[in-house]
Order: sequence, then C-alpha cells, then structure tokens
Amino acid sequence: MKKFVNDPADVLAEALRGIGAAHPELRVDAENRVILRAEPTRAGKVALVSGGGSGHEPMHGGFVGRGMLDAAAAGEVFTSPTPDQVLAATQAADSGAGVLHIVKNYTGDVLNFEMAAELAAAEGVEVESVLVADDVAVQDSTWTAGRRGTGTTVVLEKIVGALAEEGADLAAVAALARRVSAAGRSMGVALTSCTVPAAGRPTFELPDDEMEVGVGIHGEPGRTRVKLASAREIAKLLVDPIVHDFGDAVGPAIVLLSGLGATPLIEQYLLYGEIAPLLTAAGIDAQRVLIGDYITSLDMAGVSLTVVKADDEMLRLWDAPVVTPGLRWGA
Repeated sequence: MKKFVNDPADVLAEALRGIGAAHPELRVDAENRVILRAEPTRAGKVALVSGGGSGHEPMHGGFVGRGMLDAAAAGEVFTSPTPDQVLAATQAADSGAGVLHIVKNYTGDVLNFEMAAELAAAEGVEVESVLVADDVAVQDSTWTAGRRGTGTTVVLEKIVGALAEEGADLAAVAALARRVSAAGRSMGVALTSCTVPAAGRPTFELPDDEMEVGVGIHGEPGRTRVKLASAREIAKLLVDPIVHDFGDAVGPAIVLLSGLGATPLIEQYLLYGEIAPLLTAAGIDAQRVLIGDYITSLDMAGVSLTVVKADDEMLRLWDAPVVTPGLRWGA
C-alpha cells in the first residue's frame, strides 16, 4: 500500500490539522473533530450540521462555509461520528434559531445523530433532521436499513444552505430539505476498490476485466458484477435504473456526476457526454450540471450519478453564491 500517511491511526487527526492550516475561513475543533465556520453563526440564522465517516472528501467538511454548512462532524474513515461529536457540532453552530441535521441513511449515522438531537433538545436547542436515502442500487444492505445516502446529500446541502442564508426559519428549511431528499436518485459504478489506510489492502477484490455496478461509497457490494464495458454502456447502466425508479422522470433537474476519488476529470466529462443524451431521451431537462469529485470513496476509481428533479425554487437557490473549500461560485 502506497499512501501519503505517517501512522494510519493518525490519518484523520493529521488531515484535520492540514485543513485548519490551509483554510483560515474555517475553525477546526481538534478535540471533537468538528469543522466549523470561523465566524459564529449569525443571530437568527438556522444552522446546518452534517457529518459522517471520513474518506468522502470534500464531503462534508469541505462544504462548511457561506451558503452551505455551518458545521460538520468528522468520524474516522468510513465510521460514523459519535453522538458527542455531533452534539458538539450542534451546540457550536446554534445561534438560537435552531439546527437542521442532514443525515445520510447509514445505521450508525442515523442512530448517532438521533441521540445527539435528543441530547441537544434536552439543553434547549431546537433540532430538525432530514434523512437522505437516494441510492437506487439497493433497498437494503449490510450497512443500512433501506437505501444508502449518497450524492443527493451534496445538492441538498447547497440548496438548503442558500435558503438558510436568506433567513428562513427552521420549519421552512427542514421542509425544503425533505423535498430535495425525496426528489433525488443516485447510482454508482466502480472500476476498482478503495483502500482504507488502517486496513492496508483493498476493501474488495475486483479483477481488471470486471466492474461493480451499483457500488456503495464505502465499497459495499452493488447490484451486479459484470465485465468491463465501454463508457457508452456504463452510461446506460447508470441512467436506466434512475429513470426507472423515478417512474415519471420528465422535467427540469439538477445533475451531479461525482468521481469517487481516482477517476480523472477527462473521463468524467467523456462519460457525461454519453449520459446527457440518455437523460434527454428520458425527458430529463438537465438545467444545472456539476461534474467533479464531490463525494468520494478514498482512492476508488468510479463515478456516482445523481439526478434531482428540481422546481423553480430549488434552481434559484442552487444559483445562489456559495463559498466553501469544496464548492464555490458567484461570490
């Protein structure tokens, strides 16, 4: 295993130190492993808090900043943050207007965020939660009860973050978050496994002439393992399940194609060139498209396609300025 690490046990702590050194607009709570905006949440603004296992960067810590999150709790690699971490993030971000927890549907995340919300409520912090469960590849897996949460999380954090910046109250922010979550579908494919530093070996074996269709962002098994195919064939394997799951996919949409950590941008754009006409043929009007590494799986070669059916309010908020380490435009 070749990795830029010192001790595999210290990867998260040392990465957080690097984030703090690189981004003065952020504040890193090293004890609780929480990334926050350097400036406190302004009075009257609903705070957005998310988090999860590390290894998916820039999600979530890279999306802390103006127009998106106020705080993110960083668990160990592919491991949920603890309730104490989420509670620390919630308390630090709250300015009195309440906190929205954005939670991906993995058992550990769900349980730990629920416990943190209960603890925060006991201390007088009003908390609402939204669950993202958008992965059409599976209904159940060993990692979660129900669908896994993937790329819709990024779109949701951007749209809802913009509404919170405008001063909407907690009920309105939570309601929009649930609408976005319900409107999103994702599907992934992997050409290689990833290697967790502490394990020192690939999470799963994948022969050079095969690919995993429907893979999870932690390397969970997908729908099927098939022979390596062309980009044109892979595009269809990504689009068809999403379209089928929507039932009625016709209308405007926000589309995210995220590399999983080791897929060059030239290949991501090549692949999107094959995806775009398939979306059009299904009646999906991709009015906003984002391509790059936004939700990754360490060093996995692969991609995840997300389609969020969007109304006018979602599109307007998507266009609002955002300034975070992992995403920025219009400011």
